[in-house]
Amino acid sequence: MKVLFFATIRDYTGVKETEAEGPGTVMELLTELASAYGSAFSDEAFEEGEISDRVIIMVNGRHIAHTGGGNTPLKSGDTVAVFPIIGGG
Repeated sequence: MKVLFFATIRDYTGVKETEAEGPGTVMELLTELASAYGSAFSDEAFEEGEISDRVIIMVNGRHIAHTGGGNTPLKSGDTVAVFPIIGGG
């Protein structure tokens, strides 16, 4: 599957996109990515063992809040996008 990184998440990974093996779940993928990209990515992606509210995860254009959260199943051919929460004033 293709994994796309945006804004500060891209800064943490140092790449725009990567390929990952499937199938699995969003939580398993994020755990694999945290292992590959280190503490800056991990600290942004996780909070107390759960997916952090500081990231938005989309699978094939759908927010994981509507598809099962961290348990959202992934398969080969999916596109996963990881965005930071953007705040403004």
